[in-house]
Amino acid sequence: MSHKPRARLLPAAAALTSLALVAAAGASAATATRDDSGAKATYTKLTKQAAQKDYVKLDILAINDFHGQLEPVPSTSSGGRINNTAAGGAAYLARLIKDERARSRAAKAVPLTVAAGDLIGASPLLSGAFHDEPTIKTMNMLGLQVASVGNHEFDEGWRELRRMQNGGCLDDGADGADGANSCPGDQGFDGADFQYLSANVKWDDGQEHARDTLFPATKIFKVKGEKVAFIGMTLEGTPDIVTAAGVQGLRFTDEVETANALVPKLRKRGVKSIIVLLHEGALPGDESAYNDCSGVSGPGLEIAKNLSPAIDAVISGHTHKAYNCVVKDPKGQPRLLTSATATGRMVSKLHLLIDPATHDIVRPAEYADNLIARNGADVTPVPAVQSLIDTYKALVAPIENQVVGHIDPGTSVSKSQEADGESPLGDLIADAQLADATVVDAGAGDRTGVAPVMAFMNPGGIRADLIENAAGDVTYGATFTVQPFNNYMVSMDLTGAQIKALLNQQWNGSNEASRRILQVAGLSYSWDASAAAEADTDALVPGSVLVDDDRDAATPMVPLEDGTTYRVVANNYLYGGGDGFSTFKESTNGYFGGLDIDALVTYLKAHDPVAPPATTRITQVP
Repeated sequence: MSHKPRARLLPAAAALTSLALVAAAGASAATATRDDSGAKATYTKLTKQAAQKDYVKLDILAINDFHGQLEPVPSTSSGGRINNTAAGGAAYLARLIKDERARSRAAKAVPLTVAAGDLIGASPLLSGAFHDEPTIKTMNMLGLQVASVGNHEFDEGWRELRRMQNGGCLDDGADGADGANSCPGDQGFDGADFQYLSANVKWDDGQEHARDTLFPATKIFKVKGEKVAFIGMTLEGTPDIVTAAGVQGLRFTDEVETANALVPKLRKRGVKSIIVLLHEGALPGDESAYNDCSGVSGPGLEIAKNLSPAIDAVISGHTHKAYNCVVKDPKGQPRLLTSATATGRMVSKLHLLIDPATHDIVRPAEYADNLIARNGADVTPVPAVQSLIDTYKALVAPIENQVVGHIDPGTSVSKSQEADGESPLGDLIADAQLADATVVDAGAGDRTGVAPVMAFMNPGGIRADLIENAAGDVTYGATFTVQPFNNYMVSMDLTGAQIKALLNQQWNGSNEASRRILQVAGLSYSWDASAAAEADTDALVPGSVLVDDDRDAATPMVPLEDGTTYRVVANNYLYGGGDGFSTFKESTNGYFGGLDIDALVTYLKAHDPVAPPATTRITQVP
């Protein structure tokens, strides 16, 4: 086991049918409602023909988007249940996986356990405070064997992700640094027992590497003598939704082209059974129908439809939704597409048969079930996993339970965005960032002592409501749940014209669901919803953009001037152009301050109790 100290490591609906609706090869097209009796019947029929042909049974247990959620979320929250069933928690997830493995083996099937990305990143304090080492250890205990990388695997950069794979402790001192502690106490870190895959994450740094991808593109298992390959990929758009420094020197290639190019290479290695682990997903029309394929649409679906006919199934993630579908491949054959929601509340179990004559998966017989990882009183958590969690709970308790403030009136501040895109918690966080003294340049440059007059916060970085505990306190743990990324605050200069361009990047040409409305402080404006639907159009209502240029709430806000340079503050994710806000990269005189979580904690302590701000800064007009 590795212990401190150790040297720091370098830094389309017509093509969609409901689950398993093909009764046998050449069966007629099925209806859009779920009826898996055909595939199950074919599976059963073939497995009873052992005297004629000994089909190999393969069961895949799949998770996605765990995000370090080691403990159950209270079932009073939608994140702690599936419909009305309490679900989640790593020790309960482990119980479900262990029981399902036993069922598979009893049925003479070989179980493999896989994941489709975002196991770590955007994690609660219990994992995030220790650089997600507890989650990797937990995945080892769950028996995870292979996983694709997701975009959040890059939250701390690709070097840190390689440490997650290979192990080793960061040389960050006995108490850690920057709000996190690697290998606390007597805890070591040996890395992942499972293999990360990154077929479409390739080097682009001009250096020579042992292979052209960050991690292997594929992994091959032998299942009763039959070769089964997994291809692991994340979404091509990852650089647009992670910090630029975290993926510097890497390029992300098209998912379909990447996977299809690997098929002939796998065929040369004698592999006919191929499964894709894809960190890209789709959205169901009915989110309550977790074991169905109700109105599913999105990029994950399009990828699954266009992958090579040689690929037998697609296990997806990223959207945090549950669905259980069959799509038609380019030759019209059925292909499974599954997703198991997020945060360890569900497992997708795929039942596959391999024909020993062709060495390929029998498509008409493949079917899947999405299984809820229940955490009720009648479910026994796996003791070893619970013990690991309890160990880290004891280590994090002094930090987690520190009281940092209170909320009055009310007991929570909501992150839910109103129709105009503004939220009370977004306003509160932006206020905290605007008040952050660490971003005021203390050097000898032109911007020495100049404080920002406006702040911008990306809504995707606000992960939960800010909530008081039962004692009526806001704890450090609660604030970390809201902002778990440990981003740095950066002050910078932008002109008024650039700020308007930045605001127009929130919506231009996008549909309502994909708009990213920045949360603001020191700024107010109105925007035209009809104009926002048009590409390359200024949707700001003329004359509506006002700025508090003297940081004095008692004086009126004044119109934003195109030619005036303003000092603004945002996190380093936005500063690097994250979420498609490329205008931030045109800024000048950037100055790095402290962590975003520290800015929020400092603000809460200074404004105790804090009142949820009135959402009057952004106005949408018809």
